[in-house]
Amino acid sequence: MVQKMGMKALVTGGAGFIGRWLVKRLLDEGVEVFVIDNLENGRESNLDEFKSNPLLKKVVYDDVLNAKALHSLFEFKPDVVYHLAAQINVHESLENPKKAYDLNITGTFNVLEECRALGSRVMLMGTCMVYDMAQSDKPISEQHPLKPCSPYAASKLSAEILAESYYHSYGLPVVICRPFNTYGPYQKYNMEGGVVSIFARKMLNGEDLLVYGDGKQTRDLLYVEDCTDFLYKASLCEEAFGQVINAGLGKDVAVIDLARMVCPDETRIKLVEHHHPQAEIIKLLCDYSKAKSILGWEPKVSLEEGIEKVKLQIQDSCVSV
Repeated sequence: MVQKMGMKALVTGGAGFIGRWLVKRLLDEGVEVFVIDNLENGRESNLDEFKSNPLLKKVVYDDVLNAKALHSLFEFKPDVVYHLAAQINVHESLENPKKAYDLNITGTFNVLEECRALGSRVMLMGTCMVYDMAQSDKPISEQHPLKPCSPYAASKLSAEILAESYYHSYGLPVVICRPFNTYGPYQKYNMEGGVVSIFARKMLNGEDLLVYGDGKQTRDLLYVEDCTDFLYKASLCEEAFGQVINAGLGKDVAVIDLARMVCPDETRIKLVEHHHPQAEIIKLLCDYSKAKSILGWEPKVSLEEGIEKVKLQIQDSCVSV
C-alpha cells in the first residue's frame, strides 16, 4: 500500500453523487481534499456537510477543460487525483458526441498532463458500458470483450487507453476503476442508472413505479459507500497501477424484482413500452474477483440494506417531486 500520511487528494467531479461520497471517505481518512466540479451533474449542496471541515481545503466550481482553473489546484501538489469528472449520459452523447469527446478525452488529457508534471497518482473512473453487453450472459470480468456502443462509452474507453499510455510511456501510477451500477443517497432521480433512487422516490410519493419492457433485464447494483471504498483502496495499492479493475455486488436483480423490493404494493408497478428498446441492456453481472485478489475488496452492503438507506435519506430530505 502507498503511504497515506499527510496525503493531499484532488477530486474532479467532487460535487457529484459518487464524488460527494468519495470526498466524505477521504475526509474521514484524514486526507486534505481539493475539488473541481462544473456542477452540470453535481450540486453545491452535496458538499454542504463538509464546509466546516478544515481538511476540505478548496472547492472550485469550474471545468477540467479550463486548463487555468485546473492548474490552480495542482499548485497545491496533490499526491493523488481521483478523476471522476465526465459527460456521463449515454443518450446525451448520442445527440451531442462532441461534448462527450471534449469532456471525457480532452478533459482527461488535461488532468493527465498535470499529473505527469507532478508524478501524482491517478484513479481514473471508468464504466462497465465499455463491455460487449450482447455477450454478457455470464459475470463480466476485465477480460470480457469490449464493444462501446455509444459516444459516451467510446470516449470513456478512449480516456482509459490514454491513461494506460501514460502509465507505459511515463511510468505515471494510474489505476482504472470500472464500478457497475452505483446507487445510494444523494443520487439524482432523473439520471440514467439511478433506478433505485427513482423507484424509492416514487414509492414514497405514492406514485406508480414504471418498469420498461417486461422488466426481466437485470442490473448489478453497487452501494455507493462500497464503490468509494473500492476507489480509495485502488488508489493506494501499488499492485493496482497499470490495471483495469471491476467492482460490483456480484449479484444481479431483474428490474421488475427490484421494483417489488422497493414497493410491496404490486398494483403500483406498471410495465411500460421502452422508449429506446435497442439500447436496453439485458443482463449486467460483475465479476469482482480481481478487486478481491489485488485490493482485498468486497462489497459489504446488501441490496436490501442499500434500498433502506436510500429511502431514509429521501424521507429525511423532505423533498417531493
